[in-house]
Amino acid sequence: MLSKKTKYGLKALTFLARQEGKKPVQISEIANAENISQKFLETILLSLRKTGFLGSKKGKGGGYYLIKDATEVKMADVMRVLEGPIAMVPCVSLNFYEKCDDCPDEAICGVHKLMLQVRDSNLEIYRNTMLSDLIS
Repeated sequence: MLSKKTKYGLKALTFLARQEGKKPVQISEIANAENISQKFLETILLSLRKTGFLGSKKGKGGGYYLIKDATEVKMADVMRVLEGPIAMVPCVSLNFYEKCDDCPDEAICGVHKLMLQVRDSNLEIYRNTMLSDLIS
């Protein structure tokens, strides 16, 4: 299940992507428009700024803005920042692999085989979906 953090992060990114000329937008404006708790949104936007998706400007006329064009922001990258590993179990994760303690042999494990398919299907969608696709 998608966490609220990820859902709200995607909503905030799409809101910012719709802005003309990448002008900074105050957190309160995004929170009000997308019905998100401002305090929770602050932590999400800070995380997105630290990982290079957003820039910020302080003072009058300040706020957050997209650094890259929406056509360059892959959902796979956003999902990994906000949600963590894309795989549902660690034994099929590409970036966070861990062997399952209760599984003697991944090669014959039915759960492993199913979760590989789920991971690959999700990755296919995330890799081929850009932020711009969410706003068009």
